[in-house]
Amino acid sequence: MTGKDRYAQIEIPTQLGDILEAAQRKAVARRRTVRLKRYSSLAAAIIACLLVVNIPDVANALSKVPVVGSIVKVLQFGTGGERTDGAAVSTVTAEDTVRIVFDQEGDTAASVPSYTVDQSEAPDRLIFTFNGVRSFDYDALEQDILASPLVSDVYRNIILDDSATRFVVELKEGTRHTLTEYSNPGTLELKLTAEGKAPASKEVYYVRSEGMPPGESLAILEEIYLDDDVTFLKTASGDFAAVIGGFTTREEAEQKLAEISAREDYTGDLRVDSWMSNGHPDD
Repeated sequence: MTGKDRYAQIEIPTQLGDILEAAQRKAVARRRTVRLKRYSSLAAAIIACLLVVNIPDVANALSKVPVVGSIVKVLQFGTGGERTDGAAVSTVTAEDTVRIVFDQEGDTAASVPSYTVDQSEAPDRLIFTFNGVRSFDYDALEQDILASPLVSDVYRNIILDDSATRFVVELKEGTRHTLTEYSNPGTLELKLTAEGKAPASKEVYYVRSEGMPPGESLAILEEIYLDDDVTFLKTASGDFAAVIGGFTTREEAEQKLAEISAREDYTGDLRVDSWMSNGHPDD
């Protein structure tokens, strides 16, 4: 019997209607926003209890997933969170959902620290930057995210800021993603789904540096080319390159390089290169 069949055979407790009615009566005197929040929480709790009782596999998965509070926003890329310092990061994975959970001084954080999520192509990747984070078990995060069959690679970028952390999640072709920010507890959820057919591969042009090992040299390039939206990409050999753009033509990339080359402080460390949207640059 499949999990779906077990779910279909769940017996709804006879008291369920009474429970919901009682919850609604208590909420009448509240404002509408508070009432909706309480109702949603009660419904979620009842569903979770039914699943735990009737489906052992789901119960085991739920035991590893933290309780999620109120939705703050849903996005594919952008910024969010609140300014803080000293946050700790942990992750929980269930199927194709990764939840990044934050603690503050040993207790669950009420909100997500200030963050930015950028999306780039060639290959398709998400770039997570968290500020105000000082305790970060990157190895555990990498292992949890790589457990998803829709993720092809995870790697860290070095930042010249000991209170910030950045990592890159490369997605397999044809993968959709949704990011949901929650409060109480502060959680950022990455949900991955397969579209089915992968998009047609195309050539993409970048202004890039030479490949080099991860370290401060790359971080310094970020400081130099910060206004050019520089990102850092793993090369085919496992080194890393600073890349600018994601242009559709070589002419656009060469125009950008000419703009950078005209600056007084330019040291001649960049060149134009291209690779397929489902591939990586060579060194």
